[in-house]
Amino acid sequence: MTTYLPTLKQLQYLVALRDFGHFSRAAEACFVTQSTLSAGLRELESLIGVVLVERTRRVVRFTPLGLRIADKAQRVLREAEELGDLARAAGKPLSGDLRMGVIPTIAPFLLPRVLPRLREDWPDLKLYLREETTPAACDSLHRGHVDCILLALPYQCGDVEVAELFDDRLYVAFRTDMTDPPARIAPEAIDESRLLLLEDGHCLKDHVLAACNRPEMRAEAAMLGTSLHTLVQMVDNGLGVTMLPQMALDAGILENTHVAARPLDAVRPSRRIALVWRSGSPREKEFGMLADALRDAAASSPTRSAPAKQAPSP
Repeated sequence: MTTYLPTLKQLQYLVALRDFGHFSRAAEACFVTQSTLSAGLRELESLIGVVLVERTRRVVRFTPLGLRIADKAQRVLREAEELGDLARAAGKPLSGDLRMGVIPTIAPFLLPRVLPRLREDWPDLKLYLREETTPAACDSLHRGHVDCILLALPYQCGDVEVAELFDDRLYVAFRTDMTDPPARIAPEAIDESRLLLLEDGHCLKDHVLAACNRPEMRAEAAMLGTSLHTLVQMVDNGLGVTMLPQMALDAGILENTHVAARPLDAVRPSRRIALVWRSGSPREKEFGMLADALRDAAASSPTRSAPAKQAPSP
Protein backbone atom coordinates (compact mmCIF):
# COMPACT_ATOMS: atom_id res chain seq x y z
CA MET A 1 0.00 0.00 0.00
CA THR A 2 1.38 3.37 -1.03
CA THR A 3 1.38 6.11 1.60
CA TYR A 4 1.34 9.70 0.40
CA LEU A 5 2.97 12.14 2.81
CA PRO A 6 2.58 15.92 2.91
CA THR A 7 5.42 17.81 1.28
CA LEU A 8 7.49 20.35 3.18
CA LYS A 9 6.22 23.00 0.78
CA GLN A 10 2.59 22.21 1.70
CA LEU A 11 3.45 22.41 5.39
CA GLN A 12 5.21 25.71 4.78
CA TYR A 13 2.06 27.10 3.15
CA LEU A 14 -0.06 25.95 6.09
CA VAL A 15 2.23 27.51 8.70
CA ALA A 16 2.47 30.77 6.76
CA LEU A 17 -1.31 31.02 6.55
CA ARG A 18 -1.56 30.36 10.28
CA ASP A 19 1.04 33.06 11.02
CA PHE A 20 -0.35 35.75 8.70
CA GLY A 21 -4.07 34.90 8.71
CA HIS A 22 -4.35 36.13 5.14
CA PHE A 23 -3.83 34.27 1.85
CA SER A 24 -2.09 37.05 -0.04
CA ARG A 25 0.36 37.89 2.78
CA ALA A 26 1.10 34.20 3.36
CA ALA A 27 1.75 33.72 -0.36
CA GLU A 28 4.06 36.74 -0.41
CA ALA A 29 6.02 35.34 2.56
CA CYS A 30 6.40 32.02 0.71
CA PHE A 31 7.38 33.78 -2.57
CA VAL A 32 4.52 32.17 -4.52
CA THR A 33 1.27 33.40 -6.00
CA GLN A 34 -1.90 33.29 -3.95
CA SER A 35 -3.40 30.71 -6.31
CA THR A 36 -0.34 28.46 -5.89
CA LEU A 37 -0.58 28.63 -2.12
CA SER A 38 -4.34 27.99 -2.14
CA ALA A 39 -3.93 25.01 -4.47
CA GLY A 40 -1.18 23.58 -2.30
CA LEU A 41 -3.37 23.79 0.78
CA ARG A 42 -6.29 22.10 -1.00
CA GLU A 43 -3.96 19.30 -2.06
CA LEU A 44 -2.86 18.93 1.57
CA GLU A 45 -6.46 18.75 2.77
CA SER A 46 -7.29 16.19 0.10
CA LEU A 47 -4.23 14.16 1.00
CA ILE A 48 -5.04 13.86 4.71
CA GLY A 49 -8.80 13.85 4.22
CA VAL A 50 -9.78 16.66 6.58
CA VAL A 51 -10.66 20.36 6.33
CA LEU A 52 -7.91 22.48 7.87
CA VAL A 53 -9.09 25.97 6.94
CA GLU A 54 -12.58 27.42 6.61
CA ARG A 55 -12.53 29.95 3.80
CA THR A 56 -14.86 32.94 3.53
CA ARG A 57 -14.62 36.21 1.64
CA ARG A 58 -13.61 38.15 4.71
CA VAL A 59 -11.76 35.84 7.07
CA VAL A 60 -9.55 32.78 7.19
CA ARG A 61 -10.53 30.54 10.09
CA PHE A 62 -8.55 27.46 11.06
CA THR A 63 -10.44 24.45 12.38
CA PRO A 64 -9.28 23.18 15.80
CA LEU A 65 -7.61 20.23 14.06
CA GLY A 66 -6.10 22.62 11.52
CA LEU A 67 -4.42 24.57 14.32
CA ARG A 68 -3.04 21.40 15.87
CA ILE A 69 -1.67 20.24 12.53
CA ALA A 70 -0.17 23.69 11.85
CA ASP A 71 1.64 23.56 15.20
CA LYS A 72 2.98 20.12 14.35
CA ALA A 73 3.93 21.28 10.87
CA GLN A 74 5.97 24.10 12.42
CA ARG A 75 7.97 21.57 14.40
CA VAL A 76 8.46 19.36 11.33
CA LEU A 77 9.75 22.32 9.31
CA ARG A 78 12.14 23.27 12.07
CA GLU A 79 13.46 19.71 12.28
CA ALA A 80 13.90 19.61 8.51
CA GLU A 81 15.81 22.87 8.62
CA GLU A 82 18.08 21.49 11.31
CA LEU A 83 19.13 18.70 8.94
CA GLY A 84 20.96 21.38 6.97
CA ASP A 85 22.26 22.86 10.21
CA LEU A 86 23.82 19.52 11.11
CA ALA A 87 25.69 19.47 7.83
CA ARG A 88 26.91 23.05 8.25
CA ALA A 89 27.97 22.40 11.83
CA ALA A 90 30.07 19.46 10.67
CA GLY A 91 31.75 21.59 8.01
CA LYS A 92 33.25 25.04 8.23
CA PRO A 93 31.95 26.83 11.36
CA LEU A 94 30.16 30.16 11.15
CA SER A 95 29.71 30.03 7.42
CA GLY A 96 26.61 30.27 5.29
CA ASP A 97 23.31 31.81 6.38
CA LEU A 98 22.52 32.71 9.98
CA ARG A 99 19.38 34.60 11.00
CA MET A 100 19.70 36.61 14.18
CA GLY A 101 16.97 38.52 15.97
CA VAL A 102 17.99 41.69 17.84
CA ILE A 103 15.86 43.81 20.15
CA PRO A 104 15.49 47.56 19.34
CA THR A 105 17.32 48.75 22.47
CA ILE A 106 20.42 46.83 21.35
CA ALA A 107 20.43 46.79 17.53
CA PRO A 108 21.29 50.44 16.66
CA PHE A 109 23.89 50.77 19.42
CA LEU A 110 25.79 47.47 19.52
CA LEU A 111 25.62 46.17 15.95
CA PRO A 112 27.61 49.00 14.29
CA ARG A 113 30.45 48.21 16.71
CA VAL A 114 30.51 44.42 16.39
CA LEU A 115 29.49 43.71 12.79
CA PRO A 116 32.77 44.92 11.20
CA ARG A 117 34.68 42.58 13.53
CA LEU A 118 32.40 39.66 12.65
CA ARG A 119 32.84 40.32 8.93
CA GLU A 120 36.60 40.37 9.38
CA ASP A 121 36.77 37.21 11.50
CA TRP A 122 34.08 35.20 9.66
CA PRO A 123 34.00 36.38 6.02
CA ASP A 124 31.90 33.39 4.90
CA LEU A 125 29.12 34.10 7.41
CA LYS A 126 25.98 35.64 5.90
CA LEU A 127 24.22 37.27 8.85
CA TYR A 128 20.57 38.22 8.33
CA LEU A 129 19.23 40.55 11.02
CA ARG A 130 15.65 40.88 12.22
CA GLU A 131 14.80 43.66 14.70
CA GLU A 132 11.87 42.84 17.00
CA THR A 133 10.74 43.50 20.54
CA THR A 134 11.69 40.79 23.02
CA PRO A 135 8.34 38.91 23.08
CA ALA A 136 8.17 38.86 19.27
CA ALA A 137 11.83 37.83 18.97
CA CYS A 138 11.38 34.88 21.34
CA ASP A 139 8.29 33.82 19.40
CA SER A 140 10.27 34.04 16.15
CA LEU A 141 13.01 31.90 17.67
CA HIS A 142 10.67 29.11 18.68
CA ARG A 143 8.82 29.25 15.36
CA GLY A 144 12.12 28.86 13.53
CA HIS A 145 12.07 32.27 11.88
CA VAL A 146 15.44 33.14 13.44
CA ASP A 147 18.33 30.97 14.65
CA CYS A 148 19.42 33.02 17.67
CA ILE A 149 18.62 36.30 19.43
CA LEU A 150 20.57 39.14 20.99
CA LEU A 151 18.50 40.29 23.96
CA ALA A 152 18.75 41.64 27.50
CA LEU A 153 18.25 39.62 30.66
CA PRO A 154 16.43 38.91 32.83
CA TYR A 155 13.69 37.69 30.48
CA GLN A 156 11.92 34.34 30.22
CA CYS A 157 12.31 33.23 26.60
CA GLY A 158 11.26 29.59 26.98
CA ASP A 159 13.42 26.52 26.41
CA VAL A 160 16.65 28.20 25.31
CA GLU A 161 20.38 28.09 25.89
CA VAL A 162 21.98 31.32 27.09
CA ALA A 163 25.46 32.77 26.59
CA GLU A 164 25.84 35.91 28.69
CA LEU A 165 27.99 38.58 27.05
CA PHE A 166 28.34 41.63 29.32
CA ASP A 167 26.51 43.94 31.72
CA ASP A 168 24.98 47.14 30.38
CA ARG A 169 24.63 49.77 33.12
CA LEU A 170 21.56 52.00 33.38
CA TYR A 171 21.82 55.80 33.56
CA VAL A 172 19.35 58.52 34.44
CA ALA A 173 19.13 61.10 31.63
CA PHE A 174 17.97 64.69 32.21
CA ARG A 175 18.36 68.18 30.76
CA THR A 176 21.64 69.89 31.66
CA ASP A 177 19.80 72.79 33.29
CA MET A 178 18.93 70.51 36.21
CA THR A 179 20.41 72.19 39.30
CA ASP A 180 23.11 70.48 41.34
CA PRO A 181 22.83 66.94 39.91
CA PRO A 182 24.44 64.32 42.17
CA ALA A 183 27.25 62.08 40.91
CA ARG A 184 24.87 59.12 41.11
CA ILE A 185 21.10 59.26 41.18
CA ALA A 186 19.18 57.05 43.58
CA PRO A 187 15.80 55.60 42.50
CA GLU A 188 13.97 57.45 45.28
CA ALA A 189 15.25 60.77 43.89
CA ILE A 190 13.39 60.23 40.61
CA ASP A 191 10.06 62.01 40.28
CA GLU A 192 7.84 59.25 38.88
CA SER A 193 5.39 61.84 37.51
CA ARG A 194 8.17 63.07 35.16
CA LEU A 195 9.59 59.67 34.23
CA LEU A 196 9.47 58.81 30.52
CA LEU A 197 9.57 55.10 29.68
CA LEU A 198 9.40 52.89 26.61
CA GLU A 199 6.01 51.48 25.76
CA ASP A 200 5.01 47.93 26.68
CA GLY A 201 6.79 45.20 24.73
CA HIS A 202 10.26 46.64 25.34
CA CYS A 203 12.00 44.65 28.08
CA LEU A 204 14.15 47.68 28.98
CA LYS A 205 11.06 49.19 30.59
CA ASP A 206 10.81 46.20 32.93
CA HIS A 207 14.56 46.27 33.60
CA VAL A 208 14.34 49.95 34.58
CA LEU A 209 11.41 49.35 36.93
CA ALA A 210 13.11 46.33 38.47
CA ALA A 211 16.36 48.25 39.01
CA CYS A 212 14.50 51.09 40.71
CA ASN A 213 12.42 48.65 42.79
CA ARG A 214 9.53 51.13 42.80
CA PRO A 215 6.39 49.39 41.46
CA GLU A 216 4.40 52.64 41.51
CA MET A 217 6.53 53.97 38.67
CA ARG A 218 4.73 51.73 36.17
CA ALA A 219 1.42 53.46 36.85
CA GLU A 220 2.83 56.95 37.30
CA ALA A 221 5.13 57.14 34.26
CA ALA A 222 4.39 60.42 32.51
CA MET A 223 4.63 59.25 28.90
CA LEU A 224 5.62 56.24 26.85
CA GLY A 225 8.02 56.38 23.91
CA THR A 226 8.51 54.09 20.95
CA SER A 227 12.32 54.26 20.95
CA LEU A 228 15.23 55.51 23.02
CA HIS A 229 15.89 58.26 20.48
CA THR A 230 12.32 59.49 20.94
CA LEU A 231 12.72 59.51 24.72
CA VAL A 232 15.94 61.55 24.44
CA GLN A 233 14.16 64.13 22.28
CA MET A 234 11.36 64.41 24.84
CA VAL A 235 13.88 64.90 27.64
CA ASP A 236 15.70 67.51 25.51
CA ASN A 237 12.39 69.37 25.23
CA GLY A 238 12.00 69.50 29.00
CA LEU A 239 9.22 66.92 29.26
CA GLY A 240 10.86 64.83 31.96
CA VAL A 241 13.66 62.36 32.66
CA THR A 242 14.33 58.89 31.34
CA MET A 243 16.64 55.88 31.68
CA LEU A 244 19.26 54.92 29.11
CA PRO A 245 21.63 51.95 28.84
CA GLN A 246 25.35 52.58 28.65
CA MET A 247 25.61 51.17 25.11
CA ALA A 248 23.28 53.93 23.89
CA LEU A 249 25.42 56.56 25.59
CA ASP A 250 28.61 55.03 24.16
CA ALA A 251 27.00 55.17 20.70
CA GLY A 252 26.48 58.94 21.05
CA ILE A 253 22.74 59.12 21.56
CA LEU A 254 23.13 62.36 23.55
CA GLU A 255 25.22 64.17 20.94
CA ASN A 256 23.81 67.55 19.83
CA THR A 257 21.34 67.61 22.74
CA HIS A 258 21.14 69.40 26.07
CA VAL A 259 20.73 66.07 27.84
CA ALA A 260 23.20 64.60 30.33
CA ALA A 261 23.29 61.32 32.22
CA ARG A 262 24.41 60.04 35.60
CA PRO A 263 24.63 56.41 36.78
CA LEU A 264 21.64 54.91 38.55
CA ASP A 265 22.60 54.21 42.16
CA ALA A 266 20.79 50.91 42.76
CA VAL A 267 21.49 47.39 43.99
CA ARG A 268 21.20 45.97 40.45
CA PRO A 269 21.74 48.94 38.13
CA SER A 270 22.37 46.93 34.96
CA ARG A 271 20.77 44.68 32.40
CA ARG A 272 22.75 41.74 31.03
CA ILE A 273 23.21 41.35 27.28
CA ALA A 274 23.07 37.74 26.07
CA LEU A 275 22.88 35.55 22.99
CA VAL A 276 20.20 32.85 23.18
CA TRP A 277 19.24 29.96 20.92
CA ARG A 278 16.88 26.98 20.99
CA SER A 279 17.87 24.16 23.32
CA GLY A 280 19.17 21.17 21.41
CA SER A 281 20.14 23.15 18.33
CA PRO A 282 22.77 21.32 16.24
CA ARG A 283 24.54 24.67 15.81
CA GLU A 284 25.14 25.10 19.54
CA LYS A 285 28.93 25.04 19.13
CA GLU A 286 28.70 27.72 16.45
CA PHE A 287 26.51 29.91 18.65
CA GLY A 288 29.06 29.59 21.44
CA MET A 289 31.74 30.77 19.01
CA LEU A 290 29.50 33.63 17.91
CA ALA A 291 28.93 34.63 21.54
CA ASP A 292 32.71 34.68 22.11
CA ALA A 293 33.18 36.85 19.02
CA LEU A 294 30.43 39.26 20.10
CA ARG A 295 31.85 39.45 23.62
CA ASP A 296 35.37 40.15 22.36
CA ALA A 297 34.19 42.69 19.77
CA ALA A 298 32.17 44.61 22.36
CA ALA A 299 35.02 44.58 24.88
CA SER A 300 37.59 45.80 22.36
CA SER A 301 35.40 48.59 21.00
CA PRO A 302 37.11 51.97 21.46
CA THR A 303 33.81 53.47 22.64
CA ARG A 304 33.06 50.76 25.17
CA SER A 305 34.80 52.54 28.02
CA ALA A 306 33.81 56.05 26.96
CA PRO A 307 32.23 57.98 29.82
CA ALA A 308 28.63 59.07 29.66
CA LYS A 309 27.99 62.73 28.96
CA GLN A 310 27.94 64.50 32.27
CA ALA A 311 26.05 67.54 33.43
CA PRO A 312 28.12 70.69 34.01
CA SER A 313 28.83 71.71 37.55
CA PRO A 314 26.45 74.44 38.75
